[in-house]
Amino acid sequence: MSIELDQVAELIKLWQSNKVTQNSTWVKMSIDKPLVAVPTDIRNFDNYLWHGVPQPYLNAAADVARVTPLEVPSLGADRIDLNAILQAVDGVMITGSKSNVHPSLYGEEATEANGPYDPGRDATSIPMIKLAIELGIPLLCICRGIQELNVALGGTLATEIQEREDILDHRAVTSESQDERFAVHQAITIREGSCMAEILGAGDVTVNSLHRQAIGSVAPGLAIEALAPDGIVEAVSVKNAKAFAVGVQWHPEYWAASDQPSKRIFSAFGDAVRAHALARNTGSIAAE
Repeated sequence: MSIELDQVAELIKLWQSNKVTQNSTWVKMSIDKPLVAVPTDIRNFDNYLWHGVPQPYLNAAADVARVTPLEVPSLGADRIDLNAILQAVDGVMITGSKSNVHPSLYGEEATEANGPYDPGRDATSIPMIKLAIELGIPLLCICRGIQELNVALGGTLATEIQEREDILDHRAVTSESQDERFAVHQAITIREGSCMAEILGAGDVTVNSLHRQAIGSVAPGLAIEALAPDGIVEAVSVKNAKAFAVGVQWHPEYWAASDQPSKRIFSAFGDAVRAHALARNTGSIAAE
């Protein structure tokens, strides 16, 4: 990525030290709590289709990344102007979901067992991912999000991985307690010299990886950042990205307030978003 983490830190220090003129309330707010676009899931409830995002993602974005999450309805790129949305924000977060990416998007047949699907989200988040990378907007993709990232860049997915020989059962435990379902329990290995190594350090880290499908063939534009003991890809980054652009298969949003690795991921994302906001608004500041 072209903006390294130490450069991000320097940009944030520059803003905090008032070396950039803070004579615009609007500009200051846009940098202190910049907007981050978050595509929604579509759910059928009370005879309506609802568009929404699970609250743990919004809490982690607002409280740990210190950004303002902006929910984007999943109406598809043909019905909403994604370019206008991304010109107005400084980050994109793609969340996890119960639904799976539709297999037709990576050349496979859909099955009832692999569902449920959410074609409206696919039609919104996948083109948003592509555009964010093209425009150099910081991008964080979580769980379903890392799978969408891989498909967006030409990769495939492996479905129902728990049924495969020599693959661990990565699904959540059966429990009424969300804390038990999202417990930090699985070791992954972060590769030396990777973007994730800058954030968490290289070597073994314990995470809460909960999923029943995963990256199959890795997209040509992605670099593998971390692996589970069974070889399942747990984190990736976009090669030669103009900004922070990573995907994780686990759920850092759930424990972002208390688990240090989870907190560091959201903090790094938030710093990258603020650096983007600062760079984008410098012209506005100078013109005043």
